[in-house]
Amino acid sequence: MDTFSFLLQGLATAFEPIMLLYALIGVTLGTAVGVLPGIGPALTVALLLPVTYGLDAAGSLIMFAGIYYGGMYGGSTTSILLNTPGESASVITALEGNKMARAGRGGPALATAAIGSFVAGLIATLLLAFLAPHVVKLALVFGPREYFALMVLAFVTVSAAFGESAIKGLVSLFIGLALAMVGIDQLTGQTRLAFGVPQLLDGIEVTTLAVAMFALGEALFVAAQGPGNDGAVLAIKGRVKMTAQDWSRSWKAWLRGTGIGFPIGSMPAGGADIASFLSYATERNLTKHPEEFGKGAIEGVAGPEAANNAAAAGTLVPLLTLGLPTTATAAIMLAGFQQFGLQPGPLLFATAPDLVWGLIASLLVANVMLLVLNLPLIRFWILLLKIPQPWLYGGILVFATLGTLGVNPSPVELTMLVLFGTLGYLMRLYGYPIAPVVVGLILGPMAEQQLRRALSISQGDPMTLVQSPIAAVLLALAAVALILPMILRARGRGDVLAQVGQAED
Repeated sequence: MDTFSFLLQGLATAFEPIMLLYALIGVTLGTAVGVLPGIGPALTVALLLPVTYGLDAAGSLIMFAGIYYGGMYGGSTTSILLNTPGESASVITALEGNKMARAGRGGPALATAAIGSFVAGLIATLLLAFLAPHVVKLALVFGPREYFALMVLAFVTVSAAFGESAIKGLVSLFIGLALAMVGIDQLTGQTRLAFGVPQLLDGIEVTTLAVAMFALGEALFVAAQGPGNDGAVLAIKGRVKMTAQDWSRSWKAWLRGTGIGFPIGSMPAGGADIASFLSYATERNLTKHPEEFGKGAIEGVAGPEAANNAAAAGTLVPLLTLGLPTTATAAIMLAGFQQFGLQPGPLLFATAPDLVWGLIASLLVANVMLLVLNLPLIRFWILLLKIPQPWLYGGILVFATLGTLGVNPSPVELTMLVLFGTLGYLMRLYGYPIAPVVVGLILGPMAEQQLRRALSISQGDPMTLVQSPIAAVLLALAAVALILPMILRARGRGDVLAQVGQAED
């Protein structure tokens, strides 16, 4: 049988009434939990894992897949409306989406996120079915030095893209990289920067940092402005639906985000975080409206949202074909396979084809369910913006704290939440971008691990990093991404000074 026949067979499994019910439960729970700050799809799947012991293998895995997709979308809702990412892949969405909500365009921002998620999920799931073996072969070409070069490119594009100064972006990045070093060294097992605190041995939780820097930092910054501040949130202004211009600016970003997200999600060291960062940088470089970025550009929502949902499907490629989980959620899904005596890998397609193709087909069903579920709820979600500002941000503080304590109930975790929230406020106050800090914490350990592996293989020769053509090209792109914004900003300042001089003459 060919791939198309297997997919039709999987659709027949996915359209069974009980499987549709499992998928509906999954996407509903995933969306609902994805909206909560600090609680992402990985934690939800982990909590529900014992509940599925009585279910059959296909039903439980289809429910997990629905939770995964629903959580990826749900995280965008609070990112857009409240500037509070539900999980790390939604950090980028907050940058432009929240600015759109503040300008009264929360409806179009949520709509482009929902439709972009649907388009990317649909295309990526079909790619998963038809191109998985070829993408895995491409991913296997990447060694430690290529992965390190990819991380450097992600670091530089994010740091140079955010804020008005590349230097401030790099400072924020190095703060994140320093925080990433806290805990146990992955290669030697030595403790570092833990200062004798046992709770720091596992490192700093990404959710704690993201919730603190975005949610607490934002709440403190708004409170410090006083009752007469200009950052008031508008409930809605104009149409809730996307305009023709919104559609024309979004559809290309959806396709580009899908093209970036799926292959990166398929790589063993990839993931939705890298995909959304690179998608944002791409949209910022290609846009015809550069003046809107940082102020509410719809491409900055459409591209990253498509990228992180395409990457969510992409992560299933190494999981199903190699048995290699590349995200926390994929690792828990691997445990779900194993509890039914199944081992993901090349043989899985031969030993349990009904299960694998039913799972892939259920992703198509889950995408349709997400669109049908979330588009009508846009008017409901934007009602959040009508809540009086003190109540709104008070509620954000409560949910952020409860979400953090739910993940790790510890006084140390609560202390870090307050400290990082204060740091987020100070960085906003002095104009330092927040996102590179979170990027450094997320990607720092992976970059360090790949760099040290590459140097170990070459017996400490740093030239090995440029001896690979792929790594050399990626590092060259990183250098261009760092230098070009500095030149453009310097030229822009020169033009402004020239205009001022002409005006004085």
